[in-house]
Amino acid sequence: MAEPLTAGITRDRAFELLNEHNKDPFHITHGETVEGTMRYFAREFDPENEEFWGIVGLLHDLDWEEHEDDPMNHTIYAAEILEGEGASPELIRAIQTHTSDFNTSLPKPELQMEKILFACDELTGLIGAAVIMRPSKSVMDFTTKSLKKKFKDKRFAAGCSRDVISQGAEMLGWELPELFDRTLGADLAGASKLVFVGGEGLGGKGATGVEFLGRDADLGTQAKLAAVSEASAGVGVHGRGIDSIEEALASIRILGN
Repeated sequence: MAEPLTAGITRDRAFELLNEHNKDPFHITHGETVEGTMRYFAREFDPENEEFWGIVGLLHDLDWEEHEDDPMNHTIYAAEILEGEGASPELIRAIQTHTSDFNTSLPKPELQMEKILFACDELTGLIGAAVIMRPSKSVMDFTTKSLKKKFKDKRFAAGCSRDVISQGAEMLGWELPELFDRTLGADLAGASKLVFVGGEGLGGKGATGVEFLGRDADLGTQAKLAAVSEASAGVGVHGRGIDSIEEALASIRILGN
């Protein structure tokens, strides 16, 4: 039996913290997306600690919005916040491992949970960028074969690091196709809709995002925040004006990397 892991804070408090430190709904939804992916893998590898895995995913980019201009200290600011909340050292460490490729002073992924977070944070973004280009705008008809093609096309969603994804697969001892299969399985199991959001009222005028909304997400609130629609010229990514959907996808990156 796996050793029980304690987060030191509840999921409800974790979600409150995420909202206190992030005002752009895209950042909130990204946290929920990664939470859902982590819970899916926890049910396979560490079911006793599913809640812990989920909170790690939910809070992995807790400090990004407030400190985007200081990426070297990403997750270090989060550690200070979480220590003040009484979070466990294990939770803080797990969160910090996902950015250890950028700041080498941070702990490296060792636990299966940490390796999965490292690999899937980037990969879920690549999947989201690919799915929005499909006529169905749905992950339900998106295949591993199609994902492989998008992965090989370095110009597509160039901000999603293929090197990080490959490193994550290597850490896990998986070939890339296995990582792709498993992560798509997580998205299929935990995502009820993929939204492309644009226009006023979402993280500032013209902001846009691509995310999976988990089945447990507050879809009523999300509906108020996001209009599911086709992209139009003049939208933006994280406040930067762009002129086309192609440019938007080229600009997509996973928060905190």
